[in-house]
Amino acid sequence: MPTVAVVNQKGGVGKTTVVLGLASAAAHHNIEALVVDIDPQGNATTGLGVFEPTRGIDTVLAEERPGGLAAVVESTGWPTSCGRRPLVAASSSSLAAREPQLANDPLGAQDRLAQAMRDCRQPLVLIDCPPSLGLLTINALFAADSVLVVTEPGAWAVDGVGRMLQTVERIRQRRPDGGPEVAGIVVNRLGRTRDARYWSDRLSEAYPGSCLPAVHLRTALSEAAAQSLPVHVLGARPGAAEAAAEFDVLLARILGEDGGMIRSVGDGGW
Repeated sequence: MPTVAVVNQKGGVGKTTVVLGLASAAAHHNIEALVVDIDPQGNATTGLGVFEPTRGIDTVLAEERPGGLAAVVESTGWPTSCGRRPLVAASSSSLAAREPQLANDPLGAQDRLAQAMRDCRQPLVLIDCPPSLGLLTINALFAADSVLVVTEPGAWAVDGVGRMLQTVERIRQRRPDGGPEVAGIVVNRLGRTRDARYWSDRLSEAYPGSCLPAVHLRTALSEAAAQSLPVHVLGARPGAAEAAAEFDVLLARILGEDGGMIRSVGDGGW
């Protein structure tokens, strides 16, 4: 069960867009993905077509509940034409007040999500994190096998990624299994401007071998999010096929260099 935390302490870089794109690619390849939405904004939840969740992830963070995640997982509203529809552990309005409560736990509450995810059996788990380094994100880092750092091609991208990687390293020193690994860095919303290319190249120079194929700025991704649809079902809309192909490649790189793991999971071989 690969569990990938999608992170950046900076808001507005498109973490949720990447989570939904990866979920769309997984569905297209018949992989059952579970999206755990621990961002109080809840954009991943609504992006999956769930507007009034019957239950939420907040309840399993309220106290130590080993294996409790299964009780809050529900189906999403994506069409069956997308393939294997993802599941969601939804965000809720009460999640916004959970973080200060977690900070008051005298024994530490950084691993409540990890405990709740015991016995989780979905082939792929994607954790959409809030734009901060607070206890919600820390919970995700304690629960994840790997971390995908999402950034944008901007002036502060290199410094922001560096701070995020330092936090991941601190978690690695505290976890008995030495995790999570860094799955890579992905530049989101890469435009065709010279400035965007310059900052993308700076990231590649700063973190050689860690940068994954970029996700380009395309209207189709905004349309998919606005309609709560997977990008893979947008059909002939301009840029949709190209965006879908980019997320296919990104998912393949996260799961296995040559995409072989995608084929094995999709064929039921996980």
